[in-house]
Amino acid sequence: MSTSQNTELLRFTTAGSVDDGKSTLIGRLLYDSKSIFQDQYDQIKDATERRGEEGVNLALLTDGLKSEREQGITIDVAYRYFSTPKRKFIIADTPGHIQYTRNMVTGASTANVALILIDARHGVVEQTKRHAIIASLLQIPHIVVCINKMDLVDYSQDTYDKIQDDFEKFAAKLDVNDVHFIPISALLGDNVVNRSDKTPWYDGPTLMYYLENVHIASDHNFIDSRFPVQFVIRPNTDEFHDYRGYAGRVAGGIMKKGDNVTLLPTGFTTKIKAIMGADGEQDEAFPPQSVTVLLEEDYDLSRGDMIVRENNQPEVTQDLELMLCWFDQSRPLQLRGKYTIQHTSQSARCIIKEVRYKLDINTLHRDMDDKNINMNDIARVVIRTTKPLFVDSYRKNRVTGSIVLIDEANNNTVAGGMII
Repeated sequence: MSTSQNTELLRFTTAGSVDDGKSTLIGRLLYDSKSIFQDQYDQIKDATERRGEEGVNLALLTDGLKSEREQGITIDVAYRYFSTPKRKFIIADTPGHIQYTRNMVTGASTANVALILIDARHGVVEQTKRHAIIASLLQIPHIVVCINKMDLVDYSQDTYDKIQDDFEKFAAKLDVNDVHFIPISALLGDNVVNRSDKTPWYDGPTLMYYLENVHIASDHNFIDSRFPVQFVIRPNTDEFHDYRGYAGRVAGGIMKKGDNVTLLPTGFTTKIKAIMGADGEQDEAFPPQSVTVLLEEDYDLSRGDMIVRENNQPEVTQDLELMLCWFDQSRPLQLRGKYTIQHTSQSARCIIKEVRYKLDINTLHRDMDDKNINMNDIARVVIRTTKPLFVDSYRKNRVTGSIVLIDEANNNTVAGGMII
């Protein structure tokens, strides 16, 4: 069955402690949903035999890096794509170790759903809490707690109930809205794609059914109109002599032909004359569509400017409070250091004015004394930019509420941040 252009795309990220079976789960999803080719299957079958293991180790499907295959662990963020007749999926398989917090932040920053794996034998461990904290920091709308390896605890409902209870008690302290629990065995396939007869006490959906049907359409902000201009289209041909279109991706709200809009930073107001999409003219545009907007009057907009609603505007500011995750291993964050900041399609320079505190990612404790921010640390900082940015809080809009910092000397991306 062919998937049409309009099939909804769901991005999900997997997190769990080492050996909780993340890679096996993804392998099982791909295999049971018939999303891998026979030669890939044969390849991992051979690899499993070479390692002297029984059966077929589905985890080898995702561990693409040689060093991961040798150690049997996941280090980098591995992206996998698959589709079913109902939806397309992008999986970010992120590592579990604390020294890879930055990889998890990268993989999870655009996810609709976070799958948090818990080993039924070990219950809620420190890693589980850390992943829940990161999912809540990144405001991932939906969390699915997969209680895995149920086959090793005889599919015990008591074990499942206790883990659910423990997780809910901890999650009550976090900012998470939608949490769902599923008992699974990734190795044997129980409740992953196919329902298991070994958990008659569980009447919820399988993981695949959940992923295909969870409501993600309202994960975007459809209230606050935000259209950062990425590119100005001026063909300068006889046919399109006066054509001036503004291309970009809708970051929030619903934009309609005829809407009154305000242009930032100038503050001029005008109307939307037309919206052009991939298939020609369309009446409206909403996130995450990429379109070209034409305006009634001829105003001079350039990359980094923003089209918004008259009575609903972002904050225009040069002073930002951020939660930063530091990515750079060679140099820690420099207080008073200067960096390039990238926000939507806008670039500026900035200086780090203050480090408020470092967040202990295991306990949520705020360390006010230790201001050394190294790789994988998460901290609250204050920065000042060289020019005003048009921002929302990350909680309100994950696109206009996030930034990256770039080291001017070597062009490395050194941090990702969420605007508070």
